[in-house]
Amino acid sequence: MDWRIFLATFTAVFFAELADKTQLVGISMAAKSGKPLQVWLGSVSAYIIVTAVSVFLGVILGKYIRPEFIRYTGALLFVAIGIMMLLGKI
Repeated sequence: MDWRIFLATFTAVFFAELADKTQLVGISMAAKSGKPLQVWLGSVSAYIIVTAVSVFLGVILGKYIRPEFIRYTGALLFVAIGIMMLLGKI
């Protein structure tokens, strides 16, 4: 196992997900339902599936498109969505 890739991915995902809307949903669902274990299991299951789809798409796209292009396109989309949110378009 390449621990550098593992740790880089873990760190990036951990800090990207810290205090985002997914966590706010988990907090509100656990508070509303009073069933933290079920909320945790649902959240973890959903995140596993989303991550699996992301990795699968990354592998496929990586065969046909240069990784730099994928990274720059992702960054551009992230900025564009942020601007649209600031302008109230989303």
